[in-house]
Amino acid sequence: MALQISRKHYAQLLKWAEQAAKEECCGLLLGHGGTVSEVVQAANISADRYHNFEIDPATLIAAHKEARNGGPQIRGYFHSHPNGLARPSKTDIAQAANDGRYWLIIANQSISAWEPRGDGSQIFALDAVPLIVEG
Repeated sequence: MALQISRKHYAQLLKWAEQAAKEECCGLLLGHGGTVSEVVQAANISADRYHNFEIDPATLIAAHKEARNGGPQIRGYFHSHPNGLARPSKTDIAQAANDGRYWLIIANQSISAWEPRGDGSQIFALDAVPLIVEG
């Protein structure tokens, strides 16, 4: 299934990746179904922000609370690859959950969309999905 994102949010993600420079930026994609209505940057609390990302749990908790109160749902996650590789790393695949959420990877001033594929208990790969930029 394709993921839709506004041109404004696409540009914001590129800006955050550029500002993070050699560190990985990260955050949440909020919305409904296959549409992103909001992007939320989170602190990367990984011990090695140059090669990994870990979304600040406070950001995740706040998004879950907002969703329970009728706000947008967490539709996925984003992070940058300062090394320029626009595909999921082995670490990305190992960290992915089989939760139906998308992953966006920002690299080389572009963004690619991915969806976890697994057997319910283990993720085998992140498969590319179309990213539709609107407006």
